[in-house]
Amino acid sequence: MFKFSEYTNKISTDAISDILKYMTAPGIIAFSGGSPAKETFPVDAIKVIIDEALTKDAVSILQYGSTGGRPELKKAYIEHIAKPKGIDVSEENLITLTGSNQGIGLIADVLLNPGDTVLVESPTFLTTIMVLKKLSAKSIPVDVDKNGMKMDDLEEKIKKYSPKFIYTVPTFQNPTGLTLPTERREKIAALAEKYGVIIIEDDPYCELRYKGESLPPIKSFDKKGYVVLLSSFSKIIAPGLRVGVMAAHKDIIAKVTLAKQLDDTHSPNLNQIICAEFLNKGLLPGHIQKIIPIYAERLEAMLNAIKKYFPKEAVCTKPEGGLFVWGSLPGDVNMKDVLNRAATEEKVAFVPGAPFYLNEIDGKNSFRLNFSSNPPEIIDEGIKKLGRILTEYVD
Repeated sequence: MFKFSEYTNKISTDAISDILKYMTAPGIIAFSGGSPAKETFPVDAIKVIIDEALTKDAVSILQYGSTGGRPELKKAYIEHIAKPKGIDVSEENLITLTGSNQGIGLIADVLLNPGDTVLVESPTFLTTIMVLKKLSAKSIPVDVDKNGMKMDDLEEKIKKYSPKFIYTVPTFQNPTGLTLPTERREKIAALAEKYGVIIIEDDPYCELRYKGESLPPIKSFDKKGYVVLLSSFSKIIAPGLRVGVMAAHKDIIAKVTLAKQLDDTHSPNLNQIICAEFLNKGLLPGHIQKIIPIYAERLEAMLNAIKKYFPKEAVCTKPEGGLFVWGSLPGDVNMKDVLNRAATEEKVAFVPGAPFYLNEIDGKNSFRLNFSSNPPEIIDEGIKKLGRILTEYVD
């Protein structure tokens, strides 16, 4: 009856729909999302900020705004986020996003023609794979090891494919939880300058570190403007605000601004003010210190439960932060089948790893677990149930 696009017809039957249906099913212990813990939302502080903002400047906030974003947020981002991380930017290098995910779509829109090549980690963020498919880009996977993207394979593929850009989640990567060490971050920035290729640094999890030392963003090594940094307030304040920031060369920002005008005109003024005032009032450091122990406890609970209940053949990452643990089973196990059984028989859900790969067969036996949404006792119960199913498949 209706003639939908080829892309829409492809995603309508994607495995994602099967995954999402388990997240809100009654009685399910869900390790399948990527949501921050509801207990971490700074509700009282946001109430105060909203009341003060609307009392002071309601008309401006409730009227249409600038596509580029509120100057209050840009100034606050520079002072409280960019400068402490060694990132040298001015307001002309910034644009506010309706969630940092929007930045992936906008940068792809302004850089890619059908058939252009992009290099991505393997596995990589699922939304990015879908965006690249939508734009008919040629996506090439870059090998990873326990320290993230491998620099020798990256440089070889830059020389071979001349990509339009390279996409990476360098800190507590989604889905693996892996983190790129400082020397590789510096190397990527150097490769970008050497070969004239843009780097998309998607970094929403960087503040959620529970062990080890914080690492400088790739953008801090950027001397020629080849690195585009995507930052998000979703994981550190509240995801429902849908506020992110892109930091990039002013020429890139100008083109992205044009694309955003067609996309949503501008991000919500009130939500931008909430984030700006949260920074300006000095609330963010204390808030992060408050939520870190919550997530650290939940990650530890998951790692302990995995060690206790999973079959010894299961191989899982041990991230120092972020929201995810990544695992795999040996042999020809199809984790989508495991999910269906686990959800039906044990009322526990996770995300099969295949959709995070350009070639889904490569991730057939892998899986992603989220630990942030459940308290330790529920994590232990859910991992115990999942362990029973996994053990059967290994046996």
